[in-house]
Amino acid sequence: MKEFLYAIGLFILMGWGCNSQPNEEGKSNSKRTAPNVVLIMADDLGFNDLGCYGNISIKTPTIDRLAASGFRFTDYHSNGAVCSPTRASLLTGLYPQEAGVEGVITAKSHREKGMSLDKFTLAEFLKESGYATAIFGKWHLGYKPEFGPNVQGFDHFVGFVSGNVDYFSHIDQEGYEDWWNNQYLEKEAGYLTDLITDKALEYLEERNIDKPFFLYLAHGAPHSPYQGPNDNADRTVGGDFPIQGSREDKEAAYKEMIESLDGNVGRVMDYLEKNQLSENTLVIFCSDNGGAKNVGSNTPFSGFKGQLYEGGHRVPAIFYRKDKIPQKVSEELVLSMDLFPTIAGLLGLEIPAGLSGKNLAGIVDGNGPSNLEEERIVFWRFGNQIAVRKGDWKLLKIGDTSNLYDLSTDIQESTDIKGAYPDIFQELKRAYEDWESGLTEEIISS
Repeated sequence: MKEFLYAIGLFILMGWGCNSQPNEEGKSNSKRTAPNVVLIMADDLGFNDLGCYGNISIKTPTIDRLAASGFRFTDYHSNGAVCSPTRASLLTGLYPQEAGVEGVITAKSHREKGMSLDKFTLAEFLKESGYATAIFGKWHLGYKPEFGPNVQGFDHFVGFVSGNVDYFSHIDQEGYEDWWNNQYLEKEAGYLTDLITDKALEYLEERNIDKPFFLYLAHGAPHSPYQGPNDNADRTVGGDFPIQGSREDKEAAYKEMIESLDGNVGRVMDYLEKNQLSENTLVIFCSDNGGAKNVGSNTPFSGFKGQLYEGGHRVPAIFYRKDKIPQKVSEELVLSMDLFPTIAGLLGLEIPAGLSGKNLAGIVDGNGPSNLEEERIVFWRFGNQIAVRKGDWKLLKIGDTSNLYDLSTDIQESTDIKGAYPDIFQELKRAYEDWESGLTEEIISS
């Protein structure tokens, strides 16, 4: 499979071609034309935490400009209501349960576990298609190097493997040092959000310019601990510290963290523009799940991180490529697992078989239809919760209570209408049962 995809990737890259002119010594100065990809994922960023999604108190001018000039989704969802499942889905194009990661791979209880190496990742796919691949920031799909990014398709990794680290000391919530250079722990100073960007820009400066690049910036912000750029470290190795951070005004810290994130997205965009890469680079910005309770804003939805109400998984998502992707707002139902096939589609690559995600390239670039000829039915499962969506219909089951909602008239999911629409309720219930019965993967759950 991998050899076949590699051959296809090389063929397509050759089809993209090179602009080559001989220099005075008769050598070729090749300029690569295959599109680059920069995927930026925020952590615990709520639907309403950006200006372009309605927030009036947090200043996010860079991300707002991307949304104003690019393609903004209003019905985009993380595949998980917490961190690890969404990251597994994004990288594999599968439901979390198909990828074997339904819950958080915790620093306390799962240090010996990780996503199976049998899963074919977006990074492996792009690497075999001729791309240089790098991740900077949060991994959260396995703690040991044998489950790390370097064995899942990434040529280069600088960042942390746990769910969250101190923004200054880079120590995880169990008191372990957690800052890695590829497969080795390394001490490095710097505010986490700045440091992730620093390392990404250093990589771009040193990159092989004959290869297109896939750059995955998996930020920690605005996940706890709530520390702004001017705060101090709270965590020490093996120490006793407040998990959420010592800052009393956590809402103020949260605002500072998002504004710092926006500024660092700006640094990346400035680099692309300065180096004439904007027209040839697809930039995607999204979040891994809804905002956390008491700090994040998921307005106008009910619920928050960890819940399968809309607020737990409906999040911002923006696609941008200068002069290539049209300015548009879309209400298409989209999930994290759609990113793998959609990126492949936008790059003109052959999409691997067996993905659960859908190719939305035709919607995003406006050059043709997507493959969503029929209204799709999609699923979530987390703990004692399940959710099913088909259009505006949503079945939500929490414990023993199952409700049906029409999101077109009840975005808060406040009024159960299964009694009025029993056929729709039964259709979604059967669809979920059929989907669940087909799951065979051994699953990591928190």
